[in-house]
Amino acid sequence: MTNDKLRILSGIQPTGRLHLGNLIGAVENWVELQKEHDCYFFIADYHALTTSYADTKNLKDDIRQVAIDLLAAGVAPEKAVLFKQSDVPEHAELHLLLSMLTPLSWLERVPSYKSKIEELKEKDLGTYGFLGYPVLQAADILIYKAREVPVGEDQLPHLELTREIARRFNNLYQDIFPEPKAALTRFPLLPGTDGRKMSKSYQNTIAISDPPEVVGKKVGVMVTDPARVRRQDPGHPDVCPVYQYYKIFAAKRQETVAKECRAAARGCVECKKELAQILNEYLAPIHAARIELEKEPKLLENILKNGAQRARLVAAATLAEAKQAIGLA
Repeated sequence: MTNDKLRILSGIQPTGRLHLGNLIGAVENWVELQKEHDCYFFIADYHALTTSYADTKNLKDDIRQVAIDLLAAGVAPEKAVLFKQSDVPEHAELHLLLSMLTPLSWLERVPSYKSKIEELKEKDLGTYGFLGYPVLQAADILIYKAREVPVGEDQLPHLELTREIARRFNNLYQDIFPEPKAALTRFPLLPGTDGRKMSKSYQNTIAISDPPEVVGKKVGVMVTDPARVRRQDPGHPDVCPVYQYYKIFAAKRQETVAKECRAAARGCVECKKELAQILNEYLAPIHAARIELEKEPKLLENILKNGAQRARLVAAATLAEAKQAIGLA
């Protein structure tokens, strides 16, 4: 990596298999960014504990599967630094230091705090870790002095909090941390099979590792235009979750599909069958790459280990600067 490249930082939680929303909202963007920038991508296993601390029996396999998904989708260890968050302890130590200077009121005003509690109301999220995860997120970014962070619009308040924490540290001690900018992701949120935002919390996802028959079944039960009761009724594609997939995965077909839907020239079942085929063709190269990676567990282990070693070279230097500025060195 050369020093004149723009440094990018992004992470993804191992709370289950990656889904299509992750793929088009984050991972495909990573694959493009790594071509020209100094990219650090990590599997956020500490962050996974903020909501799943009570059940970690699948965490080790979830981490492995996410790593396979990322590599199969095109994240390349020769172009980007790919590592596991907990393998770089500097994240945790900087989080501790930043938590000392972050006002409680800053954390309580984060919009996703209350909404996430409501979304996961079956879990006990009244913990310090859950309240403070935006500070850990800030540490993840600042430890590499990242200049840009790929985020969706829903993550902008978190990034702004990171900028505020960086400013507060710089004003209190020494000007060490640059204020990272947002690199907004290309696509809006992808609807899940029930029409809500695709989320593992809602159990409405289509995993990028799902075999073709599973993709077909999941697409087959997707909600469509609620006003279209009969096959002969004119459809309204703009309010149909299935049509949103055509816009992203089959842009060349979207105008034809919309026209036929409005004219009742195609039914929802037909539309779903075509979409399932489109998705399976889209995912076929990823599935082929996953098969090969599954055969090489040692390779996967070495990629994450080497990535952590490279990440620690940068993280340790930043942490030393921060501790010296505070007076701990």
